[in-house]
Amino acid sequence: MTSADLVITGAPVWTADAARSWTDAVAIRSGVVVALGAADCATITGAKTQQLQLDSGMVVPGFQDAHVHPPFAGRNLDNVDLSGVAGLRAYLEAIGRYAAEHPEREWIVGGGWALEHFPGGLPRKEDLDAVVPDRPVFLFNKDVHGAWVNSAALRRGGIDAATPDPVGGRYERDAMTGEPTGMLQEGAAYSFEADVVPAPSTQEWASHILRAQRHLHSLGITGWQDAWVTPATQAAYERIATDGRLTARVVGALWWDRHQDISQIETLVERRRVTGSFHATSVKIMVDGIVENGTAAMLEPYCRHDLGEHPNGLTYVDALDLQRAVTRLDALGFQVHQHAIGDAAVRAALDAVEAARKTNGASDHRHHIAHVQVVNPVDLPRFRELGVVVNCQTYWAQNEPQMKELNIPALGPQRSAQMYPFASIAASGAVLAMGSDWGVTTADPLAQIEVAVHRVDPGARDEEPFLLHEALSLPAALAAFTAGSAYVNHDSDGGTITVGKRADLAVLDTNIFDAGVRPADATVTHTIAAGRFVHGG
Repeated sequence: MTSADLVITGAPVWTADAARSWTDAVAIRSGVVVALGAADCATITGAKTQQLQLDSGMVVPGFQDAHVHPPFAGRNLDNVDLSGVAGLRAYLEAIGRYAAEHPEREWIVGGGWALEHFPGGLPRKEDLDAVVPDRPVFLFNKDVHGAWVNSAALRRGGIDAATPDPVGGRYERDAMTGEPTGMLQEGAAYSFEADVVPAPSTQEWASHILRAQRHLHSLGITGWQDAWVTPATQAAYERIATDGRLTARVVGALWWDRHQDISQIETLVERRRVTGSFHATSVKIMVDGIVENGTAAMLEPYCRHDLGEHPNGLTYVDALDLQRAVTRLDALGFQVHQHAIGDAAVRAALDAVEAARKTNGASDHRHHIAHVQVVNPVDLPRFRELGVVVNCQTYWAQNEPQMKELNIPALGPQRSAQMYPFASIAASGAVLAMGSDWGVTTADPLAQIEVAVHRVDPGARDEEPFLLHEALSLPAALAAFTAGSAYVNHDSDGGTITVGKRADLAVLDTNIFDAGVRPADATVTHTIAAGRFVHGG
């Protein structure tokens, strides 16, 4: 009998199979799980078998992140990353320090700043001017729905009081003069980034993705769905997939340009292909924006009065156009990945899948809706009925400053009680997947799972839980970040620890099922992707 390449023993193994069963050892050969259980693993442990003997902790399937932005998060890590600091003073110190250390950079770019550190969520150009007066600065906020720029950047873009707002976005302006104040909302940020900020080369994008991959592997993540793949980032993925540097299994959701019509599908078909471990097989459609800036699409008006002619927020794709697009994409075999935050957007996204089902019949494309922040109770059972996977960003379901200061006041008590209803949707029988939306928030699956189970920030456990009745059980949350995300990624070879499947594993130093232990108390010590150590080892 051929010996195993690697045997892991000494800690319980949670397999995430349908029975949520446990075992006590795993054997791997040629990138595949070949045996489970100490007795069977012992029979194929030979002189050349590498052995990982654990003294504690546990083994789980490699995590899969169903909604993440590695190229952009990696770009932040390689430039100005504000996600690890908080407050205006700390932001300015970090930006000024980076600018001083990189005098050769024509532009200062990056992101990760949080809305709650600015009055009304609106930063100003004057603060950036004070630390970088001579070069343009462009910094996406952490949710990537807006950008903070300085005066030099506005001049470079030719934006002043006379410049009209772009379609699907706005320049925040001084109430008296009409001059842009330095905050670009939604489409204004995207068009500025596309038309004014110098684009990275394919080599630079590849470097950013590899930087992100190292970080994700360190957290036990062995696969993901990139929720925003442009032609430029697709080329970078394909380069590193071809030469073997992409060690994760990745699904790419090709970006739907809401400023174009359905004719863009022809180009998406041309871009659909599998290159090594990179699968460009999904399409991402932004149905609406976010609650914090009043661009999430709501069935009833917001509890704020500064939204002008859009008191219910914005819908980026007309409902009938969305139905036609999803129906056509479904007919062509694409998976559709929809962003929907507000209850009107969630309903429109469900309606689009329903239209596709009525026209094309049932399919196994595993369409999914990400975020689902506010769901009208009428729509809760429709996910299961339509076979729509709920792509949960559970880290947002906590009483953090942005929730308390920008979300709840804008929604009011009734709709605030309908936020992130993950337990209710799960109870209806829908499939749950989980994603971090990194770099919007932490990429750490264990922190995501902790919030899913306890509905509090792992760093503020004495905080009042946010709608605790919507918490998931630990097995349900862990399964969503493994088997559930593998399901949405059409990865029949991943998501569980099963004989015959690809050996994607994460080793934790703590058993998160032990009494008194929280998921974020654990740390990933080893990550194995397709039988190879990609972290630890």
